[in-house]
Amino acid sequence: MGREDHRPAGGLASHRYARTRSALRRVIRSRQRRRWLLEAAVAVACLAAVVSYLGTEQHPTPRREQSVLPAAPSGRPVLPSPGGPGIEDAAVTPGLHPRQRTPSASPSPSPDPAPSTARPAPSLAVSQADVPALVDLTAAGPTDWVHWGLLDSGAPVHKRRGSREIRDEGGRGRRVAYRNNPEEYAWQDGSPVGAARGTQAGVYTCGAGHGFSLSVAGDGQQRTVRLFAGLWMAQARLDVRLSSGGPTRTLRLADPHTARTAEFTVRFRAARGAKLLLNWTVEQALGDCGNVSLQAVALR
Repeated sequence: MGREDHRPAGGLASHRYARTRSALRRVIRSRQRRRWLLEAAVAVACLAAVVSYLGTEQHPTPRREQSVLPAAPSGRPVLPSPGGPGIEDAAVTPGLHPRQRTPSASPSPSPDPAPSTARPAPSLAVSQADVPALVDLTAAGPTDWVHWGLLDSGAPVHKRRGSREIRDEGGRGRRVAYRNNPEEYAWQDGSPVGAARGTQAGVYTCGAGHGFSLSVAGDGQQRTVRLFAGLWMAQARLDVRLSSGGPTRTLRLADPHTARTAEFTVRFRAARGAKLLLNWTVEQALGDCGNVSLQAVALR
């Protein structure tokens, strides 16, 4: 008979137990490796998140924020001034008020000095002198001149293309032309009489309170007026004033026996639109038909 193989029952069980423990250790080590890998992956992910977070929060320059400013009266938003903070968020959450920063005070521009609007004060000065034997009105009145008496008592001769700023405002009394004035007047630029070599014409009016009223326009600059006038057996009075107010002047001239003439030079300054007013009147008649006479006025 062949020999029978008899193995102890306990040895088989021990072998099986050893195999089971070995497999279990492999399983445990496998699980530990997976856990370590998982923990390492989690740690790496956390580290990456921290680095990413720190990278996004660190800025080389401070962030600028700008809140939406209140609307201007026109309904359009007030935009930031050039060079000021920018706007980071284009949209505003409805129902929420964005943060507002108090704008920094910008220096106020110094106001430009107001242009000077002061006008020169009106001025007035009058002087008296004898009349030259011959008066050249073309030279005496480069701006304007007027002569009375050559044609008739109501038609004076004017400077051709003159400014027409000398105005005859009338006066009391009837005017009468005459041609025996002590001095002569000449011109080369007249109208309607173009030239005169030396006329002795003029006009006069008799009686106390009668006389002539004249005006000359102001232009804001200093102007010079030369008035050529006279009297016969009378005391005459020249009143000079500005229509805008201010200084006034009064001069008197008299002769109880015969004729007398004078050149009155008036230097004045009046605003544009104002006038120099001249009144040459008989203050007192000293003889039959005591009168005042008017020959010419020239403006420079």
